[in-house]
Amino acid sequence: MRKVRVVIVDDSALVRKMLTEMLQSDPAIEVVGTASDPYIARDKIKSLNPDVLTLDVEMPRMDGLTFLRNLMRLRPMPVVMVSSLTERGADITLQALEIGAVDFVTKPKVDLAHGLQECATEIVAKIKMASTARVQTVTPPAGTAGPVAPKYTADAILQQPQGRGHFKTTDRIIALGASTGGTEAIKDVLVHLPAGTPGMVITQHIPAAFSGPFARRMDSISAMTVCEAQDGQQIVPGHVYIAPGDCHLLVARDGARYICRLNNGPPVNRHRPSVDVMFRSVAQHVGPNALGVLLTGMGDDGARGMKEMQEAGAHTLAQDEKTSVVWGMPGQAVKLGGVDDVLPLHEIAPKLLALLRS
Repeated sequence: MRKVRVVIVDDSALVRKMLTEMLQSDPAIEVVGTASDPYIARDKIKSLNPDVLTLDVEMPRMDGLTFLRNLMRLRPMPVVMVSSLTERGADITLQALEIGAVDFVTKPKVDLAHGLQECATEIVAKIKMASTARVQTVTPPAGTAGPVAPKYTADAILQQPQGRGHFKTTDRIIALGASTGGTEAIKDVLVHLPAGTPGMVITQHIPAAFSGPFARRMDSISAMTVCEAQDGQQIVPGHVYIAPGDCHLLVARDGARYICRLNNGPPVNRHRPSVDVMFRSVAQHVGPNALGVLLTGMGDDGARGMKEMQEAGAHTLAQDEKTSVVWGMPGQAVKLGGVDDVLPLHEIAPKLLALLRS
């Protein structure tokens, strides 16, 4: 079996050493080179022809974003950003995803060695995923390293009732889930929805330090008002509620109103927030008054929840394989038979509006 060839670009010798050891611990990955700045990286890429590049967000001699723009213009390839868990690091990483980076991993501000080791499994899995990703350059206007955490289902947060009953209401809710490649896919959907669109809840797999900057970024491009969801917040038309990183977002009924509920229970499908948790809550409390959307993402989180939404009478949409960076989550939902329409990304917003009109 051909190994995934990786070049690591980071100005920290410690990070280069640790990432090398982590990735090399997986027999399917080979670190063929490292670089301490983009100029050295440029030469290494030419001579070594790697499958995947890891790139530090803040680099000496040339900043990471400038290097990434040049790389995506001249030699597009899968890039995984290595980002610090800071507000500035989050904003730069979101810009990198706009430019064309496939995904990112975060490095802690303190106890770097221990923090990186804790997410070894995630890093290995993301490198493997990146090697198969469809690199989509944007013009702006599961590994073996480390211990494997238990994988809970949505039952850990919200049990399925034996029977379902839904209040009759004209209020509609759109529930959208995404992971790898999702920050840009979500933007593509939101930018085409008018201000009067029904309330929308979104779960994107994202760390706590990133969800606030991501919500503000989406608010700046959307006709709707976009915010990070708060516990007890009423869901109203024209507003979008994004799950805070490290909290599950659920939809509940409070009399005749829909509200957001936040839950810090265990990760589901190894994710918190989890799309399955949100979709199950929508299936139980919104039922046929909901529309479900599952966009690009690695793994299967959201697939079972989307099936539950469909069984509760909701219309469900999934992004197609061709336009997905990774067709994991939507692909699994299709495999389970829980998707009514499989569409390219640019057709999802128009389809939502058509369904709302009907």
